[in-house]
Amino acid sequence: MDIAKWQAIEDILRDVLHTYNYLEIRTPIFEDTELFARSMGQTSDVVQKQMLNLCSQRRDDDGHLKLSGQSLRPENTASVVRSYIQQNLERTEGLSKFYYMGPMFRGERPQKGRLRQFHQVGVEAIGSQAQSPYLDAEVIALAVTILESLGIKDFTVKINSLGSAEDKENFSAWLREQIKPHLSKLGAEDQNRFERNVFRVLDSKNKDTRAVVDSLEIESAALSDESQRYFQQVLAALRSLNIHFEVDPKLVRGLDYYTHTVFEITSTALGSQDALGAGGRYNNLVKQLGGPDVGAVGFALGLERIILALPEDLDVIGVTPDVYIIALDEQSFPKAWQLLGLLRNESISCDIGYKIAPMKRQMRQADKSKAEMVIILGEDELRKGVVTVKDMQEGTQEEVPVKDNDYSVLIDTIVERC
Repeated sequence: MDIAKWQAIEDILRDVLHTYNYLEIRTPIFEDTELFARSMGQTSDVVQKQMLNLCSQRRDDDGHLKLSGQSLRPENTASVVRSYIQQNLERTEGLSKFYYMGPMFRGERPQKGRLRQFHQVGVEAIGSQAQSPYLDAEVIALAVTILESLGIKDFTVKINSLGSAEDKENFSAWLREQIKPHLSKLGAEDQNRFERNVFRVLDSKNKDTRAVVDSLEIESAALSDESQRYFQQVLAALRSLNIHFEVDPKLVRGLDYYTHTVFEITSTALGSQDALGAGGRYNNLVKQLGGPDVGAVGFALGLERIILALPEDLDVIGVTPDVYIIALDEQSFPKAWQLLGLLRNESISCDIGYKIAPMKRQMRQADKSKAEMVIILGEDELRKGVVTVKDMQEGTQEEVPVKDNDYSVLIDTIVERC
């Protein structure tokens, strides 16, 4: 995809994000490795295998890899939370709503939809007022609106609740109890995941592991009454917005910081790597990283994956000039150059053919630029004291008078038409 189309997509994203009153935040590409290890969990696959580090490493007494130094950010939630804490925003804002767009990095084996450097658009809502099921529903609705605004229709929203931190611990213990008798049936990688983070077993693509997971009646691992009520409020809020979703009891997020609502958006247009993005609530992360005890919820969507899911017939128009100026000879070029500057001073987007060439060749260049109007200056125009203005949409043209280097009539004409 060319840069003009990429920028057009970013403009659409910014319009939607501003509609929801999210403000842009920009965080460093390099962060302390410990930040990601603390937020995502030392035993997560991202920390253990995928982070790109400039650091020293060692293993603790349990054999887990311990890292220190700097790392390219593998995701942006921890960085946004770190910034929120350092800026003491809880003292001035009951709710901070941020969005970001930028590159993330993971040591992946490159394939379709999975890259070492990839780009995400994401949001984070953090603060004392962030503990609301309606905010969970808002971020999901925002993700859906972003995709629909880009013309993507073939996607599914899957949602689940992990409950409180206590519920999550109970769920983890229940999963271990249910899976342990079948441990030998799991793939080798999933046996390691069982020890490190049992929730990752539910995400496995291994067919043997999938057979074990599919046999589990996870609905029996009930949430607390309070967590169940919260989750039902989230679902009711989504229904009130006509957001279609599927409740998937086996949907989990492998990163340690997630609690309560988790969701994932998938598309069949992506093949085996079918996730467009995901997110959820992470109430304990801010406090865990040294900040106040406040709620938080967010998501991230992969821009490369969004681009793969775009409809083939989607017409995303890049930047085009309003006016293209043609000088037909060396004597006309100085006046054409002067006019170019005057139009730009009026904030009119315009360009010029810098090489003198026959009219037919320059008109082809003007047509290629997709300019709405073309201004032509040549020997005849200089003699008559006019410029020729051609409307590229209508195919009509007219002569506009220019007297004693006074271009005011022409500029007024162009401004009116733009």
